[in-house]
Amino acid sequence: MDGEQLICEWGRICAKVVSYSGVDTAQVNAFFSRLQPQAMSEGFLMLTADNEFIRNWVETHYVGLVKQALVDLNGIEYAVLVEVDPSQLNPAGGMAAMPPIASPPANAEPSKEGTSANHAPQAARTECESSVQSSSETADSLNHAVMSALEAARERAMRSAAAQMSAEQVEAVAVPARVEQTTPTAVVEKPRRSSAFTFENYVIGDSNRVAYSMAVSVAENPGGTRMNPLFIYGQSGLGKTHLIRAIENYIETNMPHLECVYVDAASFVNQYIDAGAEHDRNKQSYRNFQNKYEKADVMLLDDVQQLQGKKQTLDLFFQIMNNRIEKGYQVILSADRAPSNIDMDQRYISRFNSGGTFDIQPPEVETKLSIIRNFMRDYEDMNPESTASLSDEVQNYIAENSSSNIRELKSAVTKVLASIEAFENDVIGIADVRRLLEDHFSGGAMKKTTIEDIQKACEEYYRVSHADIVGPKRNRDISYARKMCMYLSREMLDIPFAQVGLAFGDRDHATVMYAVNDVESRFTKERAVQEEVETIKKIIRNI
Repeated sequence: MDGEQLICEWGRICAKVVSYSGVDTAQVNAFFSRLQPQAMSEGFLMLTADNEFIRNWVETHYVGLVKQALVDLNGIEYAVLVEVDPSQLNPAGGMAAMPPIASPPANAEPSKEGTSANHAPQAARTECESSVQSSSETADSLNHAVMSALEAARERAMRSAAAQMSAEQVEAVAVPARVEQTTPTAVVEKPRRSSAFTFENYVIGDSNRVAYSMAVSVAENPGGTRMNPLFIYGQSGLGKTHLIRAIENYIETNMPHLECVYVDAASFVNQYIDAGAEHDRNKQSYRNFQNKYEKADVMLLDDVQQLQGKKQTLDLFFQIMNNRIEKGYQVILSADRAPSNIDMDQRYISRFNSGGTFDIQPPEVETKLSIIRNFMRDYEDMNPESTASLSDEVQNYIAENSSSNIRELKSAVTKVLASIEAFENDVIGIADVRRLLEDHFSGGAMKKTTIEDIQKACEEYYRVSHADIVGPKRNRDISYARKMCMYLSREMLDIPFAQVGLAFGDRDHATVMYAVNDVESRFTKERAVQEEVETIKKIIRNI
C-alpha cells in the first residue's frame, strides 16, 4: 500500500474512532496528531509516535478503539503495533498534520460487526481501494517494516532487563562491607510530589493544546530541546501549575535519576530572606541556598511575576537560571502574563523569551464541559456509594455561566454535588442550581457588572481620573483609556452605543462606534491588547 493509500485509510480509521459514543474528539485529535501510519496489510497496522509517552498512552487508551474501527470498516480483526520514531517531528517541533477529524453527532454509536462495511464512507473507501496494488516489492517493504518493528520491541525489552540488572548490581555494590556501624545514617527523602497533577488527567482543548504539547516534549527530553527555558503563561486558574507539575511528575516517575526542584516564586523569595537572616550564625547560608537549585537537573519556578521589585532575589535567580541552562539542564517557568508584560529589566525578559514561550488561553465551553465530566468521574471513583449526578443540562449551565477560572469551575461542581448529598437527592434542577450558584462565580453571565464598575477598573489600570475619562481631554493616554472603557462597556454589558455614550460625557453614537471598532481591530491583531482586556476584566470581577 503506497503512502497516499495509507494516509487515506488512516483518515477513515480516525473518523470512525471519533464517531463512537463517549469518545472525546479533542483528546483524540491531540494524541492522534502525534501518530503516523507506517505500514498496513490485511490484518496488520503499524503506527509510530514521536515519543514514549504518546506511545504508552495510545496503547493504553486508544488501541482498542482503533482495532474496533478496523473491524467495523473492514470486517476482520487487526493486530495494531505502535512504535517510537522521534525523527517524525518536523524541524519546527510539530507533527505532520493528521487527517482532519470532524466532531461526531451526539447520538453516534459504534457499528456492529458484519454491518459496518455498509456504513463506512463509500466515497472514501472507493478512493482508497481503487489505488490498491499488490506487488512483491510492496510485500517485501511491509515485511521489512514489520520485522524492524518487532526487532525494536525486542531491543526495548532487552534494554529494560539490562537496566533492571544494572540497578540490582548497583544496589548490591552499595551495601557497606562493614556492618558494625554505631551511628545511624540519615535518610534523605525527596519531597513527595503532587500526584494529582499528571498529563493523563490534564484536559486538552484548543485553548491549551500547544502548551500541553510542548510540555510533553520537554518532559520526554529535559534539557535536550530548544525550549530552554520553557515559559508558560496565562491568567490565574487556567492550569499552568498543573502543567508544570505534570512535567515534574513525569520526569520523577520515568527518569528517577534526575533531580527535580519545584518552587513558587514567593517561597523562593522567603528562602532567600531566611538565608540572609541566618548568615550571622552560618556564613554558608547563602551558598547552601544557592546549591539547592544549582544541583537540580530540572528547575521549575512558578509565578515568576512575583519576583517583580525584588532586585537582589531576581539577580540571584537569574544567575542560577543561566548556570543551569548553559550546562544543559532544564529550566521551566510560569507566570500570569507574558514576559514582555512583567515589570523587569529587559535583560531578564529577553532571557525568558530565549527558549519556548507558550500561552494558555481561557477555556472554551467545550473544554469546560470536559473538565466537569472528568471531575465527575473522579468524584464517582472516590465516592463509589454516591448516586449523585448532574444532568447534561446542569453541566451546560455551569460551563456557560462560569468564569475562565478552572478552580472556580470545579468548586461550583463540588458545591452542587454537596447540596445533592445533603438533601439526599439523586438529581438537581436548573432552578435550584441557579439559586445555589447565584453568588458563586466571580465572572460569567451571572455577574451584575455596571458601567461604573468598568470605568473604575479602567481608571485604576490606566491611572487616569474619572473626570478625565468622561471629560473632553483628547491627549493620547486618556483617549486610549476612554476607548478601551467604551469597548468593554459594549462587550460586557451588550448595551446600545447611545447608552454607552451617555456615560462618557454624552458622546454621540458615531464616536462610541468608532472607539469600539478601533479596539476590536487591535484586539484581533495584538497580543498585548488581548492581555490588557483580560487584566482589566480581572479587576472588574474583583470590584
